[in-house]
Amino acid sequence: MTATDTRDLKTLAAALADRCLASPASDEDVATVERQLGRYPRGMVCVGARCVCGRPLAVVTRPLLPGGIPFPTTCYLTGPEAVKAASHVEADGVMQEYNDLLASDETVRAAYERAHDLYLAFRHELAIRLGDGEEHIEGISAGGMPVRVKCLHALMAQTLVMGPGANPIGDLLLERVSQEFSPTICRCAPDEQ
Repeated sequence: MTATDTRDLKTLAAALADRCLASPASDEDVATVERQLGRYPRGMVCVGARCVCGRPLAVVTRPLLPGGIPFPTTCYLTGPEAVKAASHVEADGVMQEYNDLLASDETVRAAYERAHDLYLAFRHELAIRLGDGEEHIEGISAGGMPVRVKCLHALMAQTLVMGPGANPIGDLLLERVSQEFSPTICRCAPDEQ
């Protein structure tokens, strides 16, 4: 990675962290995510992506949870429809297809490595602003990055939080599940309100 690439990632990560912290999670957001997950969302900083109806799809979590527990999964998928769609693709065995793509396509592999670097830079910017330590999760991102595809939920969450182009596998996944889930079409169940 060149010095310019590193500066660009740092600038993008700082902008993402600033955007996130400018709109912290409201009590209503936390309550909605608690219903989505079936448990209290520890360390939730903000809603990183919302359905067109306004409900959370993915949240941003602190690098260090209450009690000093390190948590590398900064971008966390919460929207039930998004979670189901990613689960269906995982159950269909598509992760192997994505791993084969990483092994055979140098462009995708480079973009995936950049996604890993962006994830780390974003978490680092959050850690600085929140006063959290990262020493126990240094170099660890999510979803198997930078060398394999391990968790499609995490990769989709990164794409939803950071936008198209942030993660090539997350982008491919969103395209693959577009008939079942899209952030631009509300398919939320009425009981999620």
